[in-house]
Amino acid sequence: MQPDLARIGLVEDDPIMGGSIVQRLELEGWKVTWWQSGRDAISGIEGIASVLDLVICDIRLPDISGEEVFSELASLPNSPPFIFVTGHGEIDQAVRLMRSGATDFMTKPFAMDEFLRRIEAGRRTTNSQLRLKGYVLGESPAIQHAEDLLRRYARHDLPVLITGETGAGKEVAARLLHEVSSRGAEPFIAVNCAAIPADLLESEIFGHEKGAFTGAQQRHFGYAERAGEGTLFLDEIGDMPWSLQAKLLRLIEAGSFNRVGGETACKFRARVVSATHRELGLRDQHSGFREDLYFRLAVLPVTIPPLRERHEDITWLLDRFLETAVSRSDRRIRGFSALTEEAALAYPWPGNVRELRNRVERAVALSTSEWILPGDLFPEQSIWGGGSTVFVPLADVRDAAERRQIERALEETGGQIAKAAGLLAVSRTTLWEKMTRLGLADRARSTS
Repeated sequence: MQPDLARIGLVEDDPIMGGSIVQRLELEGWKVTWWQSGRDAISGIEGIASVLDLVICDIRLPDISGEEVFSELASLPNSPPFIFVTGHGEIDQAVRLMRSGATDFMTKPFAMDEFLRRIEAGRRTTNSQLRLKGYVLGESPAIQHAEDLLRRYARHDLPVLITGETGAGKEVAARLLHEVSSRGAEPFIAVNCAAIPADLLESEIFGHEKGAFTGAQQRHFGYAERAGEGTLFLDEIGDMPWSLQAKLLRLIEAGSFNRVGGETACKFRARVVSATHRELGLRDQHSGFREDLYFRLAVLPVTIPPLRERHEDITWLLDRFLETAVSRSDRRIRGFSALTEEAALAYPWPGNVRELRNRVERAVALSTSEWILPGDLFPEQSIWGGGSTVFVPLADVRDAAERRQIERALEETGGQIAKAAGLLAVSRTTLWEKMTRLGLADRARSTS
């Protein structure tokens, strides 16, 4: 499908490669502006940044580097997305640029069909496209930023390290990364390094040969082998024994491993994705984690924020977990009462998303009403009375309720302030003031 009057900026000093790219992109329907030096690109892009859908930039330029071009232009309002074209020796630099906000990178030489696919995936997203994007991890800007990062990482085979508190949803994020990657049809093998005894973990990951140790009566294929060309997900990687970390480092660097008791190297073809709630990057002797392994695992890092920092996701998750729990039971539950939603928004959720899911499942099982009440979701007397009661400022409860109703009205009206104000029975000015105070001004449609 051809892009609709889309515009690309190309920064490439090689006249042969640049000419070839321009010719092909124009055949595909793109309008291309080509600069052959970094400084020309900076001065040229500054004037048309808001109308460019994408910038394709070589890292090695004759005057300044592509990284300097990106750094100079990244602070512009409405700066366009950047895809970098790199040589093999510049991959570390390209990865650093992705962490800084670049959309993607491609290594020379590349297939043109894959190049075009990356361009279409990386082009600027319009407001209407954002509404149709279909985020699956949540509604909050924080989790959607993490999901955007995962979808960008999915285009590469480099190791990914997912960090975040226990219960925040790291495995869910890893599964999403696998599903949207080119390996999605291959196995997703999850290993919890904290749940398997240390003396068994090596055999479970790498497998063993018959007779390798007492009780090894036949050959056993480990998780690394069973992952095939899919994803090997190592959860709680920070709990992996020191002695096994060296073998994991070899697995990643050499792309091969030996079964326990085996002499023949086995080819490792899967992608490694790991997760931890620990601070593995701390430079101290007591971390218990190899620094060289940390840097190999954290080539592409992403953090899943805790639920207390994602207020917009609380009611969104409540509804989805309720739907799942009800589908597995014979109960008729219509939803959560308004008081229950307010209580959920005021609760700090120390156990994160896992705690929220568990509470919803328990409430569905125990509720005696068609509506889940606060006592169903939070049966502890220490919260609702008979102990040290926790009070939340009324202003916080009011703001949370207003935010939720405004978001629903904007969703219903496609971001049109006038129509949303009518649904909420307030003036347009009052609604805009509340949206600005609650950080919702960007939800308005630009034509409103």
